[in-house]
Amino acid sequence: MSASSSVAAQGQVSKELPGLMRQLLPFLGIFAVALVLPMVSNDYWTLIATRAAIYWVLVSALNLVVGFAGQLAIGWVAMLTLGAYTSSVLVAGQVLPPVPVFLALGVAAAVGAIFGLIVGLPALRLRTFYFAMTTLGFATIVTQVALAWQSITGGGIGIVGPVLPAPFDTILGFYLFCLALAAFCTWITANVAHSRFGRSLVAIRDAEVAAESAGISKPQLLGSVFLFAGAMAGIAGGLFATLQSYISPEAFTFDLSVLFFIAILIGGRGSILGPLIATIVLTWLPEFAAPLVAWSTFLYAALLLVIVLAVPGGIAALLDFRSRRRIEADRTILPRPELLPEIIGGQTTSDAIVLKKLVLSFGGIRAIDGLDLTIEPGTVHGLIGPNGSGKTTTLNVICGFYRPESGSVTLGGAPLPPAAPQTRAAYGIARTFQTPRIIGEASVLENVMVGGNIRGSGTFVESLLALPRHWQDEAALRRDARLALRCVGLGPLADVQAGRLQHSELRFLEIARGLMLRPRFLLLDEPAAGLSVDEIRKLGALIQAISRQGTGVLLVEHHADLIFEICDQVTVLNLGRELAAGTPAEIRVHSEVVSAYLGS
Repeated sequence: MSASSSVAAQGQVSKELPGLMRQLLPFLGIFAVALVLPMVSNDYWTLIATRAAIYWVLVSALNLVVGFAGQLAIGWVAMLTLGAYTSSVLVAGQVLPPVPVFLALGVAAAVGAIFGLIVGLPALRLRTFYFAMTTLGFATIVTQVALAWQSITGGGIGIVGPVLPAPFDTILGFYLFCLALAAFCTWITANVAHSRFGRSLVAIRDAEVAAESAGISKPQLLGSVFLFAGAMAGIAGGLFATLQSYISPEAFTFDLSVLFFIAILIGGRGSILGPLIATIVLTWLPEFAAPLVAWSTFLYAALLLVIVLAVPGGIAALLDFRSRRRIEADRTILPRPELLPEIIGGQTTSDAIVLKKLVLSFGGIRAIDGLDLTIEPGTVHGLIGPNGSGKTTTLNVICGFYRPESGSVTLGGAPLPPAAPQTRAAYGIARTFQTPRIIGEASVLENVMVGGNIRGSGTFVESLLALPRHWQDEAALRRDARLALRCVGLGPLADVQAGRLQHSELRFLEIARGLMLRPRFLLLDEPAAGLSVDEIRKLGALIQAISRQGTGVLLVEHHADLIFEICDQVTVLNLGRELAAGTPAEIRVHSEVVSAYLGS
């Protein structure tokens, strides 16, 4: 990195520190109040605060599953139940000789992690309410097993909960222990949320196709998160059993499961602070409205309905003052192609993407019929044709979203794995989409950083604990994302919420996200759609500059003038077949092309 870039990066860090402090202040305030609480109240309110801290241990991790990944895990009370019974049974010596309570909590975490992964596996295939019903069904099974396995769990009578050793065997000592654990869980989940893994979870939730194109592996990522959420729920279960002193299946009600889920929805998805506040409120609220406890489920539902109608983004949206800042309405995109060598320079390759005799049908319709196509590095290859001619389908085959019936797609002579879109980023293949696939609630900068996901070297655990490689990854991705935005002309909008951008800006944002991959090949699907004449001119200059860095560009576009102005080769499709191929000058005068597509 040059000296000027280093100075700029240091200046950017100094600008971001005050913002980081502003984000920390609400958390510090909440935990300061929690520390003071035992000094100004009696033991009863300390016990209620302890309950809130235990619930947050579970909810903080579940928030990554529900709030960030968008998985409807409603029955997560099952993990609390497993943790409570595992720790209680081990400490009581029901199966083995009695074990120390902290070891029992560790085993409870392991059991929670294992079953968290097992319950989470259906999320890879089931969507929305189907997965929600799976988790609720598992919760019912766990409760019925606890009732039936009387020799171990005590059945309906129950079992004595574990007791922590001194100094945690008092009300105050146990409270401080749970509060410290809750603070630790807040820290580690915030670390994940603000890492490439957290951004990947949100990308899976809001733009799954774009996430796969960026090389994000949904099974691997969700597996890690379900393991973590299950482990935290197992620990919370052991602490819950300690708080209750005596547990039975009746302690793990549907209302409790709803509380965990509702806390995240009311708090706001993609937030840590919102669900934390919601968990505290929902834990304390029944104490101020004791006569209404029997109506708790109804009240939770009513509260959720009010939040959805009045503030769809939940508590987090109310507290997000940054997204409500005014931005200039009259904005101009000013790309800086001269900066491209800093982000994609040196990515030259002699290999080409080659499609041979490609065939793909949908039902009885041939979307691609025997197509041959070669995308050479360092060139712009135009792909044009009438609507329904197979242009986007061709891109989807190259990117691994469709498996061809016959034919081959190779890169440098090696076949690209079919039906495996998450593998394309590793080959240096980036793409944009007909309709921009963005994370509207994330900032422009965070959207672009998603594109560099595979360049991170730190593991999930390293991000969880904020180890050095986590910080190195974040610094590198943030620096390159800002550079990519400057390249495409969106630098001043880096910290703006992406959902507030104009349509033309979203087109350039997708290109910036593609540049984060340092692509060998960039596939653009109608990037000029909806752009003004001046913006199309700037787009064309940017695409040509990208190709001059050695990147092969495949451009699907309906703006014939743009195609003929910047492309080195053009292929024309009609009904899935190649109608013509050649230079722009040859295609302009091709009689069949003029008749079928260009007109007179």
